[in-house]
Amino acid sequence: MALALQALAFVAGDDDALGRFMAGSGLSQSDLAARADDPVLLGFVLDFLLSEDRLAEAFCTVAEVKPETVMRARAELPGGDAA
Repeated sequence: MALALQALAFVAGDDDALGRFMAGSGLSQSDLAARADDPVLLGFVLDFLLSEDRLAEAFCTVAEVKPETVMRARAELPGGDAA
């Protein structure tokens, strides 16, 4: 879950990515802040991140992890078996 929280912070720090995420999720910024530790939301964050190669590569570089690590983190959250 820690890596998913890092991913959320990464997405939130990129205005363009955050805008796409917010539009896709339908959440308001206050909803996002209130649910930041929700495993379902964090799974959605990782789904979003993994859906965009450029964004996923940038996150992996910043977080100093391999893409496989992000995929494993996604598998550990609710709905991960479908990711």
